[in-house]
Amino acid sequence: MNLRETLNETSETLANGKVTYASAEGVALITLTNAPANGYSYEMMRDLDEAILRARFDAEIFVVVIAGAGEKFFCAGADISMLDAVTPTYKYAFCLHANETMLRLEHTPKLVIAALGGHCVGGGLEIAMAADLRYARRGSGKCGLPEVALGVLPGTGGTQRLARAVGASRAIELMADGTTFDYDRAEALGLINGQVDAASEDEFLDAILAKARGYCPPEKAGMSVGLIKRAVQSGVDLPLESGLALERELQQRLFQSEDAREGIAAFAQKRKATFQGK
Repeated sequence: MNLRETLNETSETLANGKVTYASAEGVALITLTNAPANGYSYEMMRDLDEAILRARFDAEIFVVVIAGAGEKFFCAGADISMLDAVTPTYKYAFCLHANETMLRLEHTPKLVIAALGGHCVGGGLEIAMAADLRYARRGSGKCGLPEVALGVLPGTGGTQRLARAVGASRAIELMADGTTFDYDRAEALGLINGQVDAASEDEFLDAILAKARGYCPPEKAGMSVGLIKRAVQSGVDLPLESGLALERELQQRLFQSEDAREGIAAFAQKRKATFQGK
């Protein structure tokens, strides 16, 4: 039984029925499950928030993978029919909570990988950009932030994270044009880390889960990976001196860990380190 099959056996549908959560071998798999396009609502964000917190508090989890159910969509963004039906006050509260959820994902000290199988547009791309690493199934769909066609802007962090990923001028152009583009261009822009050639969504997810597993003990010091992520995500927008102070504090936490003792000893003894994530 491979890791995907093991995760399927542990999968649990969360309270609002829009996200499933599974964990095994140091990896948590969070799957968006709102057919037909995995569009998100407040209910999905509540489930996603719960899944993020569950992974954050689980000392046995080192890497989080976020995927979309089905072959065609990672996530097509916010449920437009829902937005059409609710008040402006509700829309604001919805966007605020979604932003808070993405920040919680971004600042959880565990590596987060977005597995983009199918289209990833609008709020779907905004979710993906809150992950640390993004890999797409080659040829499976398009991505972009086309909210301008609705008379609004990308309101779940899109304006900020896209500018940080591709530069301000290019981000403005992409959003103002409402451009959607394939994953080849996304990779050229630096918006995704790479693509996987896979004949099916299961094969694609197997590849991403194998990559995720490679960041876990005993191969990698999971705490070190998580705090590298934390140093970058929390420090990148700080003044350099403040970022360096954060780096030093996180390094001190690692110096006190069993994995740091093992890694340094293994190097000195010219042997392969075996990490425990502690």
